Amino acid sequence: MDIHETQDLDACRRLRRVVFIEEQNVSEADEMDGRDAEAVHLLARDDGAPLGTARLFVKGELGKIGRVCVLAEARGRGLGAALIRASEAALAARGCTKAQLGAQCHAIPFYEKLGYTAFGPVYDDAGIPHRDMQKSL
Repeated sequence: MDIHETQDLDACRRLRRVVFIEEQNVSEADEMDGRDAEAVHLLARDDGAPLGTARLFVKGELGKIGRVCVLAEARGRGLGAALIRASEAALAARGCTKAQLGAQCHAIPFYEKLGYTAFGPVYDDAGIPHRDMQKSL
């Protein structure tokens, strides 16, 4: 298993299509928001096969982690946590001191185990309840 920054946006978008559009019924318009070109993308592969991705934005000292997804057949093996740790490392390398993400509410315990703290109200994002979470890097 390896996780690296990538320019292979097609692979990242294919993973997001499967997980968010097909599995979670997010609309294509919500998922494919036109912001990929301004982001840093991470791609997790196993034996060359893309299994997960994350999208990062740097806003000064704040790094935003989003579009984190892992294919259903690869879940439960620690890949999601590894993607978050790799995201944090990539953000820290760019001078970020805090990481923030919008967690689907069912995933809040997962992020809490990784050191994130929820703040603010629950909000709707593409029909799915979310809550913002943050962690010092």
